[in-house]
Amino acid sequence: MTTSTVAVLVRDGVLPMELGLVHQLFGSARSARGEPLYDVRTCAPRPGRIRTDADFPIYAEHGLATVAAADTVLVPASHETDEGLRRGGLPEELTEALRPAEEFAAALRPTENGSRPRRIASICTGSFVLAAAGLLDGRRATTHWMSADLFARTFPSVTVDPGVLFVDEGRILTSAGEAAGIDLCLQMIRRDHGAAVAAEVARRTVVPPHREGGQAQYIQRPVESEGLTSTSASRAWALTRLAEPLTLAELAAHDAMSVRTYSRRFREETGLTPMQWLTQRRVDRARELLEQTDHTVDRVATEAGFGTGASLRQHFQAGLGVSPGAYRSTFRGTGRASGAGQAGE
Repeated sequence: MTTSTVAVLVRDGVLPMELGLVHQLFGSARSARGEPLYDVRTCAPRPGRIRTDADFPIYAEHGLATVAAADTVLVPASHETDEGLRRGGLPEELTEALRPAEEFAAALRPTENGSRPRRIASICTGSFVLAAAGLLDGRRATTHWMSADLFARTFPSVTVDPGVLFVDEGRILTSAGEAAGIDLCLQMIRRDHGAAVAAEVARRTVVPPHREGGQAQYIQRPVESEGLTSTSASRAWALTRLAEPLTLAELAAHDAMSVRTYSRRFREETGLTPMQWLTQRRVDRARELLEQTDHTVDRVATEAGFGTGASLRQHFQAGLGVSPGAYRSTFRGTGRASGAGQAGE
């Protein structure tokens, strides 16, 4: 099996947490036979010792040639330099290394082995690097919420969304602060290899397997509201009952709240309405069943809580842009799914 190369471009002042989470998440992704799916390499404009924003250095073994040839380029933050960047303000050699990613993104060209498109992503204020290289012109992007206003003023040709965890533009992806980088990496792994592989990586790392990119970056509450009842208990309860026709009133009652209070608290905590969250979790469950079983589409729909195959198809098309059968073929291969597994499609 050919592994995909992930080049992590670090610069002086890099945040070690962001570098580490990329290595941890992509490095732990395995095929069904236990083979590594990614080869993660730490790169720098000049290989060697790199300062971090902590009290220890790191060593980058690879240079910009590895960046230019990688399947995925990921740029973590360096707070000491990022916010001072301007359009066209990168060193020429760094811009040249990133330019192939721009060309691949524009032309949707495949990688040399034809396995998947070339892409580039950023964590936190690493988005300033992408914008300075011209990769985000005319695109939607995000960054850490504390830097969003400066980002918008500095790069007016970029549509900045300061309130989301990450923005997936296909070949160009940006994420918010450090922890949102976890969600971004899992999103790319999920897109490459399916929900089951991403869920296993999340389990190994003990992080939530799927937080939608549109989920809020942070919760702003007055001090006096601290300690109020959370909706986490009802969410955990709902995850064990996805096949049941759960209602908003039942969810609110489980946390002993009125529907109005519950709905407000739920959106504060997740960035979603209760029913939006429930639909997304049911789609997640359906994806796992399509990848891991030969169940018919109708049975998958029942076990995931959609009731009918028609409802499942509607939600898959709306949320993923594909049918359940096409999704199964992508992540299992048509040869592995039985005739029963394709029935009802």
